[in-house]
Amino acid sequence: MEQFVVSARKYRPQTFKDVVGQQAITNTLLNAIENNHLASALLFTGPRGVGKTTCARILARKINQPGYDDPFEDFAFNVFELDAASNNSVDDIRNLIDQVRIPPQTGQYKVYIIDEVHMLSSAAFNAFLKTLEEPPKHAIFILATTEKHKIIPTILSRCQIFDFKRITVKDAKEHLAEVAKSQGVAFEDDALHIIAQKADGAMRDALSIFDRVVSYCGNNLTRQAVTENLNVLDYETYTRVTDLILENNIPEVLLAYNEILAKGFDGHHFIAGLASHFRDVLVAKNPATLSLLEVGEQAQRLYFEQAKKASSEFLLKGIDLANDCDLKYKVSQNQRLLVELCLMQLCSVNFDGEKKKLIS
Repeated sequence: MEQFVVSARKYRPQTFKDVVGQQAITNTLLNAIENNHLASALLFTGPRGVGKTTCARILARKINQPGYDDPFEDFAFNVFELDAASNNSVDDIRNLIDQVRIPPQTGQYKVYIIDEVHMLSSAAFNAFLKTLEEPPKHAIFILATTEKHKIIPTILSRCQIFDFKRITVKDAKEHLAEVAKSQGVAFEDDALHIIAQKADGAMRDALSIFDRVVSYCGNNLTRQAVTENLNVLDYETYTRVTDLILENNIPEVLLAYNEILAKGFDGHHFIAGLASHFRDVLVAKNPATLSLLEVGEQAQRLYFEQAKKASSEFLLKGIDLANDCDLKYKVSQNQRLLVELCLMQLCSVNFDGEKKKLIS
């Protein structure tokens, strides 16, 4: 039986064209290689799972093997990967500096990829300074980190810095669609959107979640199966609660909240999500801002329908009340009551408005 390979490894990009959501950086690196403008020390910084180490490996391969014609194994000895989290002492860096002096046996460059470089000790950083500034012609250093602020300024000043950005929901969703098609998995558009949103800008996390959900529901990814497996409150829940609020139906709103708590969801998560939902409905009121909704087509239609029922004044007041509850949640002695009070106030927004109209 063939061993299962996780999608994050199976679909790891092999060329710069395959890298998702980092076109500005990959184009810059390609141009630098073509024009012989590649710096001897590069710093790749950004959130986890966005392609820093992947780009470092592709770059190492590209500069030694421009046409990708020969087997990569011939140049594998030229690429050295060091995990700074477990090799962070002065002795580890001195051993690295001794290796750097030896030229490559095949190929043009020796590439040193130092992952989690912010974990190096101050003494190790200082031992590394001179070599980083004036390495031999055959050596290129690629440093990768998620925490640039922990790197000493003298190291930063010697590196060409590339800031990797979070991968957008749209880019992540499109890549997941390609992966699903290659595996023969049928999917609903909204299901992939939920996975992409849950990944929070990290492609590796998106692929890990995708594997988990496919294991749960087989070769047919539905929105319902994804929300059940990931235990997330989806837009349908918030749409139903908002409809009840617009109807001023306090008893049903409180029962709906009780049902949400019974399913194991946190009240803080719920109220923060409700504020985001009001924002999304407000965005859906204007066709010009519909593109700001990072949801599938079915969800867009639901938001658009609800936007017709809710006034801008109600939505702005709703965002304000939900956000205020969100801020007070952690310090509240009775968190359930706080959220319930917020929901009752939300139900009263339109009701108070009707009363004022009658009085006037």
